[in-house]
Amino acid sequence: MEPPCSFHPCDEAVIATNDDASDCKRGAVRLGYWKDDYIGFFVRNQDRKAPEINRGYFARVKGVEMCIEKFLKKTNGNCQIINLGCGFDTLYFRLRDTPHQVKNFIELDFPTVTARKCYTIKRNKVLLAKIHDEDGEVKLSPTDLHGPNYHLMGVDLRNIDEVDHKLQQAEVDYTLPTIFLAECVLVYIEPNNCRNLLKWIASKFSSAVFVNYEQVNMNDRFGDVMLNNLRSRGCSLAGVDACISLETQMGRFLECGWSGSRAWDMVQVYQSIPPAERQRIERIEMLDEGELLVQLFQHYCLVVAWIGELFQDIEITCVNVVEKRMSSLNID
Repeated sequence: MEPPCSFHPCDEAVIATNDDASDCKRGAVRLGYWKDDYIGFFVRNQDRKAPEINRGYFARVKGVEMCIEKFLKKTNGNCQIINLGCGFDTLYFRLRDTPHQVKNFIELDFPTVTARKCYTIKRNKVLLAKIHDEDGEVKLSPTDLHGPNYHLMGVDLRNIDEVDHKLQQAEVDYTLPTIFLAECVLVYIEPNNCRNLLKWIASKFSSAVFVNYEQVNMNDRFGDVMLNNLRSRGCSLAGVDACISLETQMGRFLECGWSGSRAWDMVQVYQSIPPAERQRIERIEMLDEGELLVQLFQHYCLVVAWIGELFQDIEITCVNVVEKRMSSLNID
């Protein structure tokens, strides 16, 4: 295994993308795109984003949630969730308000991010109450937090030994069905380090699912504009070669020892959301530039990879006809 990458000049810019994503999610939640009673503890968003951005984040959140729900139903809660590059994601707290419970929930990100998240949780009784129960205490350090079944830890995902050590601290069970979540995370990791991480997971976990939300079709003009915008902010997108197509996205996992993989662009994912829910959010804001939304959806994707047989029958949508997919966006 190749040595991990040390601190990179782009890391600060990558860390800043958490604030951008959290601001966008907070803005969409305030408008009623989806319900999240906890994002407001982490983000004090005041700026209204463009309707295309709000619909994009709605599709992103719902697409990931659909995969999580399928996983939880298959495992009946006898499972783990590991959120890579978790940022200020509130999934753990939202799950606590549902019948879905898991054996262990682990969140990993840069220490500077987890330090801010730990601080926010520590100073809010509502958040602490979701973590604490009568069977165990909550242990806090500047960058790490450990509850009975929730663990938030600072780590560099490029350092496999450190990741392994942190997961052991979180009492990970390598034999338990585990779902890994990553939203725009792998694209910022150098290819060698990304391969090391994916190979290591495949070798350690006997039954696992990886849900990856990320850029795709980055080799066209629209993709060039996206890349230039990110580079102007200091983000080099070290792993962009895996984002050329749905095939390269799936191939990244297959080359690292995963049993199988499937991928959908966000046009397909959006179409798979129940019609009543799509119609509800489409009434929130009118679109001035419908073509822009289609282009955005065509340049992001949802990828699911699996180890073992638990998730090999995963399907998001049966619609493969482009014209039908486009018409379902209701952008006129």
